Amino acid sequence: MKRLRLSAIGAALMLVFLVPSAQASPANARLTNDNSSYVSDYTLVTGNAYTDDVLTACSQSRGRQNEPAVAVDPRNPQVVIGSSNDYCGVFAADGTFIGLGDIWLGYYRSEDGGVSFTSSLVPGYQGDASPYAARAHVRTADSGDPVLAWDNHGRLFAGSESSTDPFNPTKTFGDAWVGTYENPNGPGGATADDGKEFVRSLDVAQGSAAPSAGKFHDKTAIEVDRTGGPCDGNVYFAWARFTGDIFHSPNGFNSSVYFVRSTDHGRTFSAPLKLSQTVHDIQFPDIAVTGDGHVYVTYRQFADVHSNSTVDAIDYNASTNCGASFSAPKVVQSFEPYDPTDLYDSGGVAGFCGDFAFHCASGYTFMRGGTQVRSTADQQDASHDFVYVVYDPSIPVTQVPSGTTYGSVTSEDLPAQFHQNVGSQSGIYFFRLDGATGAHTTPVLIDDPRTRGGLQRFPDISVDTGRMHALWWDSRNDSCYSARRPIGNCADGSTVAALDAFAASGSTATLAWSPATRLSAVTSNPNWEESGGRTFPFGGDYLYISSVGSFSYGVWTDWRNVVAGSDLREGGDSDADGADVKQCRTQNPDGSFSRDTCPYAGGLDLNIYGDVTP
Repeated sequence: MKRLRLSAIGAALMLVFLVPSAQASPANARLTNDNSSYVSDYTLVTGNAYTDDVLTACSQSRGRQNEPAVAVDPRNPQVVIGSSNDYCGVFAADGTFIGLGDIWLGYYRSEDGGVSFTSSLVPGYQGDASPYAARAHVRTADSGDPVLAWDNHGRLFAGSESSTDPFNPTKTFGDAWVGTYENPNGPGGATADDGKEFVRSLDVAQGSAAPSAGKFHDKTAIEVDRTGGPCDGNVYFAWARFTGDIFHSPNGFNSSVYFVRSTDHGRTFSAPLKLSQTVHDIQFPDIAVTGDGHVYVTYRQFADVHSNSTVDAIDYNASTNCGASFSAPKVVQSFEPYDPTDLYDSGGVAGFCGDFAFHCASGYTFMRGGTQVRSTADQQDASHDFVYVVYDPSIPVTQVPSGTTYGSVTSEDLPAQFHQNVGSQSGIYFFRLDGATGAHTTPVLIDDPRTRGGLQRFPDISVDTGRMHALWWDSRNDSCYSARRPIGNCADGSTVAALDAFAASGSTATLAWSPATRLSAVTSNPNWEESGGRTFPFGGDYLYISSVGSFSYGVWTDWRNVVAGSDLREGGDSDADGADVKQCRTQNPDGSFSRDTCPYAGGLDLNIYGDVTP
């Protein structure tokens, strides 16, 4: 669902709410209940029964979900909404494509502070015949990259990129859209019903129909002004726009950051505004709104020979007029990225490795990922233009020769012998930017992994009323950890359980962080080959955290429910990665193999879990 480069809350709370303990529960909370029940939003709101083939499939598919998002209601922290790329409707039980379902945004609702969730889908998916389907005004068949944000009036906004032309599935539109949920009884309704009723979705940018080129929108971000000031209620949405053909053009592609805003609660949006006028090859925008209503958009700038970007860095644009216009891009901090790459047996550069066409010369199996930037602000702090930033680069002086074609570092600042095939250790760095002056604190590791080992990936941060909360993936429990290898890979090419979700909290007054706390109750293997016809791993590109005051909730992609198996197609190929999942195939007389006829058996059971964080 994402096109990754190949080199790689508001008003003061008037009520007291009971919230769960900050310690992880034994089992965490499962947001994606595709082993039991998916319910139409129409039924959630009205109580009237409705179902369809997609919801029926989603209630039993034990399918894949990744790239989670979460948002805690600022009016009532008991209401927690999650989302993800949800593949639950893709397959029928016999392994055929269901014909109606496609990858779509999940909508997972909790009214008990994240202890339990009811699973649903954002209306408008292919096969949705509910009365709410007509409220969706988007033109594509599938959607992903969900991002969520609340206003102060019971409205939830969900942003997405969407790809496939429903009338020509070989083409992609690459659109971007925003959906709106409201309290069915209006802003004055009981807060337990906040963000419950889907009222609309609409395209805010349209791509061009092409198999793998043209104009494609991706890497989404959303935020809402909850300051109570003149911009209160404004919805801000940003994304990366890719142009060119990354597969066939010798110059690769250009990527720029675009921005839209809504001043009428998501009914309409402004024309897309290009923020990155002087920099190119940039991705991962995030949006921070400070207490005075100023808007900051941060993003990663890639070093690229095809653009004028000479370093990997964090850039930002600032707006002091409610997102109507922005400053020129400003570089904040350069870094040495952690971007895992390898070489396919065919010789092409690999951002992930698996089997068959995706087998890499190193023999390792790993999902894609690269250094990204997340940012936020404390909307309750009207005295400062402080933006809080986290990112996950390579830690200096942890670079080591990998001894294989695998590497995570390709910096031109390294000695010549280390320009390729260099591994490193990644960590979660944090700093505070003063948007008013451009100055920032020295980046520091939130939790230094160098003394114990392990990598740290995919951070996110939330700040409210002086409390900071951060979340990330951590491989400190990887029994085969080495900076020379990808996460969860042993020297013999086998894979092991290696990833956990960790979190920490801190104070904006001191910028000091608490010791890291493990959230996930089970360490899981991120290298299960569930994608591409069971040939390579994919865990998405981000995790998510949201907070109201001291209450914070985090969500992550989790492999604990995956059922292992064997792949009949690999007979005799000496593959020993241990990453094959449960599947059912037969060999045809001509030597080819059937599709997997048991996708509901657990081989694809990748889920979203969550818990209260410190």
